[in-house]
Amino acid sequence: MTLVAGIDSSTQSTKIVICDVADGSIVRTAAASHPDGTAVDPEAWWGALCTAAGDGLLDGVTAISVAGQQHGMVALDDAGRPVRPALLWNDVRSADDADDLVAELGPNAWAAATGSVPTASFTVTKLRWLARHEPANAARTRSVLLPHDWLTWRLAGGGPAPDGRPDLAATTDRGDASGTGYWSPAAGGYRPDLVERALGHPLELPRVAAPSEVVGEAARLAPPGALLAPGTGDNMAAALGLAPEPGDVVVSLGTSGTIFATSEAATHDEAGLVAGFADATGRFLPLVCTLNAARVLATVADLLGVSPDGFDALALAARPGAGGLTLLPFLDGERTPNLPRSRGLLAGLSRGNFSRENLARAAVEGVLCGLAVGVDALREHGVEARRALLVGGGARSRAVREIAPAVLGLPVALPDPGREWVAIGAARQAAWALSGAAAPPDWPVAAGLVAAEPDPATRAAFADVLAGVLPLLRREHAVG
Repeated sequence: MTLVAGIDSSTQSTKIVICDVADGSIVRTAAASHPDGTAVDPEAWWGALCTAAGDGLLDGVTAISVAGQQHGMVALDDAGRPVRPALLWNDVRSADDADDLVAELGPNAWAAATGSVPTASFTVTKLRWLARHEPANAARTRSVLLPHDWLTWRLAGGGPAPDGRPDLAATTDRGDASGTGYWSPAAGGYRPDLVERALGHPLELPRVAAPSEVVGEAARLAPPGALLAPGTGDNMAAALGLAPEPGDVVVSLGTSGTIFATSEAATHDEAGLVAGFADATGRFLPLVCTLNAARVLATVADLLGVSPDGFDALALAARPGAGGLTLLPFLDGERTPNLPRSRGLLAGLSRGNFSRENLARAAVEGVLCGLAVGVDALREHGVEARRALLVGGGARSRAVREIAPAVLGLPVALPDPGREWVAIGAARQAAWALSGAAAPPDWPVAAGLVAAEPDPATRAAFADVLAGVLPLLRREHAVG
């Protein structure tokens, strides 16, 4: 049996799966948590990886790939030390900086240059924030890595002396690079001018490896000689693990909500709804992201004082439309629409409909309506949507699984919600690099199908409430 390891270093935890190269079957797994917050010392990720990999988890592994949360800014000095805690994708302190960068070039120019109009999530906006608010740290910054780049670099032996090699060249991949705001998926190269515009001086940037390239050997944690694949961003790894077919749209409910599909052509959305990312295979991954997904459900469940199963029972006991309640679930600000300072809103409240059941249902419908907007946006950019693949922690919710087909207006396929698809995708990339083959290995993905009549009334109510408050939310954004 030939074994490979896939690592998912997400916002909340590190997860590792060890897979058999022959069929992708999982041999063993482990996980370790990350600290909460939107600014984190990268060493916390390394510590979690070391904890999860303990007790011989990586014994016998021949290749490793790391998938990581996108956009995070790991700024390093000339000795390879972080100059400050890494700013994560869901840190919105750079909202003003994003506005300024977009205004300086215009959304059309950004979309043409990088495939995306940058929001507060993108690395380039965090560089501008660093230059504006921490100029001393900005001046010390010599290189910037993404979370998966940094972890792969550490596995290979990189890091500050005396325990590491600050001179070891770092690598990234085209998928994760496409989320920085200074790499062009269409042209396949960095835009150093955009880095300098944001930070004020040039940076050393990691080399962009080919999708199945072997970028080195592990010098830490893994058996000697274990190969390192390029790694990628978490959404790109999920796509690699799920292997969506033409007509499939992946709808993922994790900390964030993401809606994406593989495409043969690069996209660029001047309106900024669709990010024109690259994928981990040489193709493209148009993607829409919301900041609020599974955590909204958990927050409402906590408010109601029920378990996840109890929350599902309440939501499914209410009728579609939640008796007229509509929840805009912008609890942590929002990225789609781009309103990082916005907050949630519960509309349509009356004495007759204010029940625990309707509140639970409104939470599920609100999250799904936000994701359905993303499906519509992908369609507008040429993505065919015949089926949704529903994944992520939120897909474990029975209420989400049963309500999703009606709100999304699509049949919903349910790959095993207990499987870590990001880590599995990373493992599949590791197997691909190990094989030297032209394409990734063909690992089966089983998915049951759920269908329901579309529920346009719920979608229309959500759209009406959003349209009614959007001017107010934008005004607050402008003056916030």
